[in-house]
Amino acid sequence: MEKTLSVNAGSSSLKWQLYEMPEEKVIAKGIFERIGLPDSVATAKIDGQAHVRKQKIVDHLQAVLLLMDTLIHFNLVDDFREITGVGHRVVAGGEFFKKSALVTPEVLKQIKSISHLAPLHNPANAAGIEAFLKLLPDAVSVAVFDTAFHTTMPEKAFRYPIPNQYYEKYAVRKYGAHGTSHMYVSQEAAKILGKPVEELKLITAHIGNGASISAIDGGKSVDTSMGFTPLGGVMMGTRSGEMDASVIPYLIANDPELNDAQDVIDMFNNRSGIKGVSEVTSDMRDLQDARLSGNKNAILAYEMFVDRLKKYISQYFGVLNGADALIFTAGIGENDEDVRRDVVQGLSWFGMEIIPELNVRGAVGDISTPESTVKVLVVPTDEELVIARDVEKFKKELKK
Repeated sequence: MEKTLSVNAGSSSLKWQLYEMPEEKVIAKGIFERIGLPDSVATAKIDGQAHVRKQKIVDHLQAVLLLMDTLIHFNLVDDFREITGVGHRVVAGGEFFKKSALVTPEVLKQIKSISHLAPLHNPANAAGIEAFLKLLPDAVSVAVFDTAFHTTMPEKAFRYPIPNQYYEKYAVRKYGAHGTSHMYVSQEAAKILGKPVEELKLITAHIGNGASISAIDGGKSVDTSMGFTPLGGVMMGTRSGEMDASVIPYLIANDPELNDAQDVIDMFNNRSGIKGVSEVTSDMRDLQDARLSGNKNAILAYEMFVDRLKKYISQYFGVLNGADALIFTAGIGENDEDVRRDVVQGLSWFGMEIIPELNVRGAVGDISTPESTVKVLVVPTDEELVIARDVEKFKKELKK
């Protein structure tokens, strides 16, 4: 029995699924959450039972080592050689990678070389790849890039309005992220709507600790909110989202703790967003508790978060000249009914309305009223399955 491991590292999480392939049978799955925070949580779901362990997980490399310990501890593998394929989510592929790639020393070098495009992710992705290569040297290792799905964006969408030389010489442009998720949920939404994805205009909202909104026309990404790096776009857990670039030199000139542009960018990436405004947490679950208890900073952070989601979603109605459906996915999008309600209520002019009884935690499918001209869907993402399928393609090619 061949086994494939899908690894999906987010900015503060690491999800994994162990598959029996090519049957696509999930043997076990799990997630490491709140990585980098004191109260990290490791959850493994095996035979329908959740095994939860709370401990401090300092970084993604430690999470990888704990994952391998989990596989042995629960007898999911007797020998690591049973795992014949490992697929890795890599956030930034830059202009190097238009599709998934077999991991080679050169590919790994290129992933590291463009870490500036995803400073919270690519270094962790590369470290995870290296750790698995040491533990599983004979497994087929594949890098699956978040940016690949967005390579269909037209130039008018991915170019920035700055002198051409900065694109031509330095490849400064919008790359996007969360591509595997946007692709997967758009295809699943087409099944729910009973139409081919090629006939649909969809707005997908991948909302987790990292968040991005995409406009998808006929199954292809035509615009997305994240930019040159995942810092762009909407407000996120620790990331500011879009900012006026003039703030950078202003802060350097006036704040003695910020010495250069990199210090400011680090602050935008790691100490901003929900965390920076609320001064309580970067996690939406904790923010909701603080908001409901009357914490003014938490209330403001929540209102800002929803406001920026509405603004980007509204833009994409214009990009697409209308849409058939708005799709919520990822940790917050799938599980926070308040965020879904407040976003949709603020966009009711577009013809969206949800049924309160359907808008509950764990909702899946169409939660909109029959009269809604734009359907509202909740579609659980499955980036791990997309990754496993790409690994399987490479395994078949290598066997030819």
